[in-house]
Formats: sequence, structure tokens, C-alpha cells
Amino acid sequence: MATVKGELLQRLASEEAVHRSKVSVVGAGSVGMACAVSILLKGLSDELALLDVAEDKLKGETMDLQHGSPFVKMPSIVSGNDYGVTANSSVVVITAGARQERGETRLDLVQRNVAIFKSMISSIVQYSPHCKLIVVSNPVDILSYVTWKLSKFPQSRVIGSGCNLDTARFRFLIGQRLGIHSESCHGWVLGEHGDSSVPVWSGVNIAGVPLKDVNSHIGTDRDPERWKSVHKDVVASAYEIIKTKGYTSWAIGLSVADLTESILKNLRRVHPVSTIIKGLYGINEEVSLSVPCILGENGVTDLIKIKLSPEEEARLKKSAETLWEIQKDLKF
Repeated sequence: MATVKGELLQRLASEEAVHRSKVSVVGAGSVGMACAVSILLKGLSDELALLDVAEDKLKGETMDLQHGSPFVKMPSIVSGNDYGVTANSSVVVITAGARQERGETRLDLVQRNVAIFKSMISSIVQYSPHCKLIVVSNPVDILSYVTWKLSKFPQSRVIGSGCNLDTARFRFLIGQRLGIHSESCHGWVLGEHGDSSVPVWSGVNIAGVPLKDVNSHIGTDRDPERWKSVHKDVVASAYEIIKTKGYTSWAIGLSVADLTESILKNLRRVHPVSTIIKGLYGINEEVSLSVPCILGENGVTDLIKIKLSPEEEARLKKSAETLWEIQKDLKF
């Protein structure tokens, strides 16, 4: 029987697609979907896979995205609750995990996530043994370490989203105070993604002009302009957004798409992402913290040995000790 497709088309080659840049997002919550949309809008993948245990929500999110295909260069979008859907991914973004319950200690939360990650990571590795893993779930630095241990991947292929977002917030807020676009504000937030993160005021510059040369007390308690409050606002901003809208999503989604782009396009850009930094800055334990890293098709290829002031180095070391106090008691 003749069909519309048969009458309309003359086949010249197989319909079977050859995917070269598949990206999978594990967890279709607000953060996972923001990552998915951001990756789609950048046109980074030729196949996007979504995985979640909530089948109805996943089906709805997938349909909603697919119906937007006439408006963007939409790749194939697949979804399911079986890890087979993520097979042969170049990059797998992990946003799934347990949320902290009222009265639960951070160690208890991490230990519950270890149990979840054991199953999740082994399944991802089974279907995509050569992928790069971007860990977004919080506490991201500890879960990046957990992922590295469970996956048995080289550390270059396990990337925590870390302070990529903290640094973006830092640059945005500096730009707001100076009336300059954030892209032209150069500065870093390193260490733990969270309360103990370290603003590197010694390196903040605009067009190569160090702000320390303009205001020698910048970022300290002796600064009459109180620039130190910029970093306080960086730390507080996530809490403020959660208080007002219930969760953060768009900025972290855009941040993850930024990291994905550097990997898939082999851009070798420098990002402050979480990786194992044992041996740097007097840190002797296997902790994952954000330092400036060169990111390309092989993941983290190099660390930038950024020069820190003695105070900044001490704060980074303290950040590492805070994480190790939790990590050392984890049971795998």
C-alpha cells in the first residue's frame, strides 16, 4: 500500500543516524531541564538524552521540548528511565541526587547520595565508558570526589561544576558596581562551591589593571568602599533565589552549557571547576575543589597554578579541610 512518505521521498541512503556529540542529562528536575534547554539553545549536541525516574514528568518535559523543534536547530531528543537511553554519550551531566531533609546532617545527606550514586555511576559508565562526567548535584565538590572514586575514571574526565557559577556571580556583581559588562571583569572565586569559597581579590582586574593597584585594601575589612560585600552577596545569592523562587536553575543551566561547549568544541578555555587538587597549595588529601582548569575534549587537561596571597591560600586550605572532615567518614 502506498504511503505519503513513500510517495513523497526517494531514499538514497540509510536513515540510521551517526551521532558524534551526544549529551545526556540525568535528572529532569528544574536544574536538569535548565541544563538541557541551555545546551539545546547553544546547538551543542546532535542527540540529547534525558533520564529520570519520574516517568510522567519526563514524558511531559520531552514532549514540551520536542514541540519547540521548529524554532531552534533541535537535535534528536530521547528520554527514558533506563540508562540504556544514555548509551554512547560524549558528556553526561549529573543533576540527580537526594535533597537534604530537615534535621539531617551534611554527612548523612552525602552518605545517602553515595548509595544513590553507586547505582547511577556504574550504569552511566556501563553505557558510556568514554564519556566526560559533569557533576552538578550538591554538595558538588564532595559528590565530584564520590563520582571519581565510583567511576574509576581518570580525574580529567570527572568535572564538578564547582565555582564556575560563583565566579560568574562575582564578575556580574563587580560589573554592576563599576558599570562594566561582566565579560570584561576578570576575577576568580575558588575552593568549595558554597559558604567557604575563596574570592581571589589579588587577581581581580579590568583590562589588565589590578583593582589592588587602585585600592590596596580591596576585599579586606579596611576597605572604605566595602568591596568585601561583593563576595558575601555571591554566597548569599543562592539562598536569596531559593527563598524567593524556591530553587536556582537558569544560571547553573547556562554555566553547565558553557562547560559542555568547552568540552565538545575542544575550546581549551579556562574554567574554575572542581577537580582533585591533592599536592597543590599545601593540600595533602584527595579533595575536589575549584581551581582554574583548561577544559577541552579530554576533559580537564591542565590546572593553572594561580598565584594566591598567603591569606587566600590559607582560606583555600581551610576549605579543603572542611570537605575532608566529611569525606574521611564516607563509606563506599
